[in-house]
Amino acid sequence: MSEVKVNKISPRSGTGLQLGDSGDTITIPSGATITNNGTQTGFGRTGTVDWVTTPKTSTFTAVSGEGYFINQSSQITANLPAGSAGAIVSFSDYARNFATYNFTISPNGSEKIGGIAGNATLGVDGQAATFVYVDSTKGWVNIQNAEDTETGAIPYSADFLVIAGGGSGGTASGAGNSEGGGGGGAGGYRTSTQSITPGNTVTVTVGDGGAAISPSNTQGNSGTDSSISGTGYTTITSAGGGGGGKSTTAGSAGGSGGGGGAGPSPFAAGGAGDTPSTTPAQGNNGGAGSDNSRAGAGGGAGGAGNAGSPSNPGNGGAGAASSITGSSVTRAGGGGGGNYDTTIASSGGSGGGGAGGGAAPSATPGVAGTTNTGSGGGGTSNNNASGAGGKGVVIISVPTASYSSTTTGSPTVTTSGSNTIMQFNSSGSYTA
Repeated sequence: MSEVKVNKISPRSGTGLQLGDSGDTITIPSGATITNNGTQTGFGRTGTVDWVTTPKTSTFTAVSGEGYFINQSSQITANLPAGSAGAIVSFSDYARNFATYNFTISPNGSEKIGGIAGNATLGVDGQAATFVYVDSTKGWVNIQNAEDTETGAIPYSADFLVIAGGGSGGTASGAGNSEGGGGGGAGGYRTSTQSITPGNTVTVTVGDGGAAISPSNTQGNSGTDSSISGTGYTTITSAGGGGGGKSTTAGSAGGSGGGGGAGPSPFAAGGAGDTPSTTPAQGNNGGAGSDNSRAGAGGGAGGAGNAGSPSNPGNGGAGAASSITGSSVTRAGGGGGGNYDTTIASSGGSGGGGAGGGAAPSATPGVAGTTNTGSGGGGTSNNNASGAGGKGVVIISVPTASYSSTTTGSPTVTTSGSNTIMQFNSSGSYTA
């Protein structure tokens, strides 16, 4: 085999140059590169295009051999080039909204697409198509149609219920023990629906209830906040419930306010609820105390605490119901007000609020708020302990098809219908 080495081959005459004869095989060895700075004809293509990586956002004219990403915010059109055998163009739905804004492909003049002299339309989100010009009978033929349903990390919707720890009841003492401590306010109660992205973590903080007060004349302890937070999420924080007031002292502010203590005039006010304020409100005010040994009750998520009166201590404010777990459950009730005379009992608010206690004729302590409901504890009178606030809770509901099962903090996991529910009774996390 002979070898010729030159830097340039040019035709001896004219402008045409032929390599070999009919039937010959021209071999380009492995590793060699051919650079085309001119126009090719007769080579055809292997069904591929060179993709233009700047997405098209308005009507344009396609060029054979190129592929285009379509980024529509309104309907646009691609005008096809004049057809020649082997010409090829491709289109792909960059914005994945072809179903909303149909993408139109228009042939050149009277040429055809798939044998029809008219426009073609791509109308499926994520669709891509490749057209090759065959002949005047069929014109441009779609040789490769794809509907890409894989879009990477697809966000999904989650429902949240965030309840803070409830406040504990207050205690009281005075001449003849004729005073009473206010009931504790329920922890703040907030709901949220958010889009969560796979791989992102929701950090869950569950607040404790306020600790019970030993026999003394002491203000109840407020509960602590509960929250959800994380990258890509709106932080939701529910405020701890306010502690009940001691004798003649106002209840503390909180998610729901504590009840005012009972004692000589002027009356002790109930604590302010929804502190800090949110929309919709996360709680209600506590009730005021009376001057005749009947204390006010703590506010609940569903209603204000009742004020004490000369004849009765206040009953706790109602809790609020949620069906996030698949059935309706009421939580975050206010604690009942304490009073000197235990023959006249106060009740805790629906949803786990603790009843108030008293001193005479038989000493009774305040009842604790139910744990993991964020309810307030009951107040009491001299020589008795008040009721502790109930610990808070955070509940997350996600579609079972999207549930990752990656959690910390050992939540209770159940299912209801098409959803998986995680109830966090203590702090933890969920990774979407």
